[in-house]
Amino acid sequence: MRVRHIDSDRPDPATEAFVAHRNLLFTVAYEMLGSAADAEDVLQETWLKWVGVDLALVRDPRAYLVRITTRQALTRLRSLSRRKESYVGTWLPEPLLTAPDAAQDVELAESVSMAMLLVLETLKPTERAVFVLREVFDLSYDEVAEAVGKTPAAVRQIAHRARSHVAARRPREHVSPAETRAVLAAFRSALETGDLRRLLDVMAPDVVFLADGGGVVRAALEPVVGSDDVGRFLGGVAERMGSLRIVEVNGHPALLFERDGAVETVMAVRVERGLISGLYAVRNPAKLSHLGQETTLSR
Repeated sequence: MRVRHIDSDRPDPATEAFVAHRNLLFTVAYEMLGSAADAEDVLQETWLKWVGVDLALVRDPRAYLVRITTRQALTRLRSLSRRKESYVGTWLPEPLLTAPDAAQDVELAESVSMAMLLVLETLKPTERAVFVLREVFDLSYDEVAEAVGKTPAAVRQIAHRARSHVAARRPREHVSPAETRAVLAAFRSALETGDLRRLLDVMAPDVVFLADGGGVVRAALEPVVGSDDVGRFLGGVAERMGSLRIVEVNGHPALLFERDGAVETVMAVRVERGLISGLYAVRNPAKLSHLGQETTLSR
């Protein structure tokens, strides 16, 4: 993004407004797309449109920028959906390294969790946009209607349908970061020692393991279901896992697998009733590029 200046001391009003809301705009785009790379492209497209706007006609820069971002993200989401149809194996959202304070906003942290982003994947593009803007960012129905190009009445119906869809699939209990970290620490210890019994003890009987290699690196092409099968699968690859450490990913504790200083895998978890019910391993190198520094999410 090229920053314009009207003097040597401060940027012009358009740049100031964009920079002030950049983290919010990125978060909106990321929640709609599940891809940091595509979210960054959407921000670039938003900036290019924003600098051509007559600011004298803009009453609320934040709402206007969110509207541009949403429309750009909707266009990209439809093309992204077509790309996913030819994707090799399971498609998982792109993980983000986040600061520990991201977990303090419980609703935001839940909305960007790997489990929740996968639920959002089951919505149609407009439903996803409406749900994200209304339920996560608390925009009014009129503001959402402006952003998605629908009437407020239509948006209310879409929001009701999307809420019902998400409610039937989202995690049903809030698990604190401390509890997740404790379960994850036990899981990591079991992996490092190769103790299959301890591994089974921290997983739910119906645990589901999903891996995303994108056809570029080795990964399970289909979901692995059930603690016995998941345990055997992880036991078979444990020796090749390299060093493991717990980090904050998408607002939640997750495992980072490194070899020779390079990230090979990020594994997020879903914890229910004190046991791991979901494992999400992202191995596609193209999706690990945003792990070099923390990403600030905002709403």
